[in-house]
Amino acid sequence: MAFSDELWNAGAGVYAEVRAHPFLTGLADGTLPHAAFGHFIVQDAHYLRGYARALALLAARAPSADDTVMFSAHAAGAIAAEQEMHAELAGALGLTADQAAAEPVAPTTTAYTSYLLATCHGGSFAEGLGAVLPCYWVYAKVGEALLGAGSPDPLYARWIAMYGGEEFQAVVDAVLALTDRIGPTLADTERVRVREHFVTTCRYEWMFWDAAWRQETWPV
Repeated sequence: MAFSDELWNAGAGVYAEVRAHPFLTGLADGTLPHAAFGHFIVQDAHYLRGYARALALLAARAPSADDTVMFSAHAAGAIAAEQEMHAELAGALGLTADQAAAEPVAPTTTAYTSYLLATCHGGSFAEGLGAVLPCYWVYAKVGEALLGAGSPDPLYARWIAMYGGEEFQAVVDAVLALTDRIGPTLADTERVRVREHFVTTCRYEWMFWDAAWRQETWPV
């Protein structure tokens, strides 16, 4: 079994819960409130800044020059996504860039990015890879699943098309190829840690969409 298959099997139950979440079913049928989607867009912009830093850490620790180039490009791409697509979607929702930037980083966003950065700083390269992988892979799986039906809401259709398209899938495939290359080199104990990080951040993916659905704020 490829290492990526092992990881996906470990997180498959969580992914099933992701697909059933009302945020994503609402994206597909157009019933998701724009206020919830706006919360998601704002928090995703905050998240992507932390995610880009995590990818930059992986670039610095990558096993080959090609892998360093790949993660460096992905880190830059995460920032570009924030500046381009998020600005477009936020603008369509009536949010200016200044308004979006002024919104506080929500509890789940803080927890998720903190976990990613702590793992990429304190764990092995493979552990960091396991932690960042769900953000690539779960989004690609969700985009692929929703792409066929699209969405009656043009904003949601735009988001689905980005993550369900071939360009994003090619990015994910490159990271999965690296995952399968390093899998056989890992000791059993490290494979277990990588798998645990993967499942944990799959859960954070569910939590992130749930936070947007609830329009989460700090309780005090």
